[in-house]
Amino acid sequence: MTQFPIEMLHRFSPMHAVLDSTGHIIQAGPTLHKVGGTSLDGKRFLEIFEIYRPRSVLSMSDLLKTEGRKLHLRLRSGVRTPLKGVLSSDGRGGAVINMSFGIAVIDAVRDYALTSTDFAPTDLAVEMLYLVEAKSAAMDASRNLNTRLQGAMVAAEKRAFTDTLTGLHNRRAVDQVLDRICRSGQPFSLMHIDLDFFKQVNDTMGHAAGDQVLRCCARAMADTSRKDDTAARVGGDEFVIIYSTLTNRARLSDLAGHLISRIEQPIPFEDQVCNVSASIGIYCSDGSEQDPARIMEQADIALYAAKRGGRAQFRFFEDQEAVNTSADPSAIAGE
Repeated sequence: MTQFPIEMLHRFSPMHAVLDSTGHIIQAGPTLHKVGGTSLDGKRFLEIFEIYRPRSVLSMSDLLKTEGRKLHLRLRSGVRTPLKGVLSSDGRGGAVINMSFGIAVIDAVRDYALTSTDFAPTDLAVEMLYLVEAKSAAMDASRNLNTRLQGAMVAAEKRAFTDTLTGLHNRRAVDQVLDRICRSGQPFSLMHIDLDFFKQVNDTMGHAAGDQVLRCCARAMADTSRKDDTAARVGGDEFVIIYSTLTNRARLSDLAGHLISRIEQPIPFEDQVCNVSASIGIYCSDGSEQDPARIMEQADIALYAAKRGGRAQFRFFEDQEAVNTSADPSAIAGE
């Protein structure tokens, strides 16, 4: 065979193998050498490749009988990527077999580190690989966009339920949590907290000092709540903490007393200190109360009772004093 036909076969059929009459490989394309992993020249074709369809192809004479039929074959060792092939006899007992990867081309590119130069110029596999790569890139871009959109949505939802000054939840979040927990029927407790003497801080030291006080008090409330609880700023100097499943009065009393002590600690601002305290109303629910507005009203009644009791203290709604105290907003006017 002249040099020119060999170059032609290499160029147009880089996955070909030329067999002599004994079934030995006398020439193989560059890509087939790459797939085989070692030099294929002089090796018996059926010792390197297994033909599993049609079955019982065990000799060169069996191979020649498959002329023109599609062959399904794979390497007997190493990465056993499935291949497709077709044989053509040379009329002298030898043959040429041309092979391709078929739908396994993507795996083959990965397994054998193939590039576009390993395929025939007219092989549609190259175009298919470009399409797969383009699709993969488009899907990655789509996933990234969806991730960004989801992140933006989560961030927007978080902002919608967050008080920007203190970082606690806001009134909207409390309404949602209270509605959900009431519908669930689970027990819980709610503290309504109002800062004592906050107005004096604002009036004498300015709103920047007042903001500093609110942030410090918010940290104390966050520290007094658990992961499943909800601490929120619901007004100028009003806060709410919803304690999920917690209704033990002794434990709630400890929490309220600790919170008041934390809030009463002097808060430095520039070269001065701010002094406030807190009054707390507590409502405990066994899960039977289904009206969030009614729950907030009862916590308010307990809060007003704490204010009338001298401030810097807490009251439970169930206390007779709180029950007998009407919800009069003037009780905390001017605070």
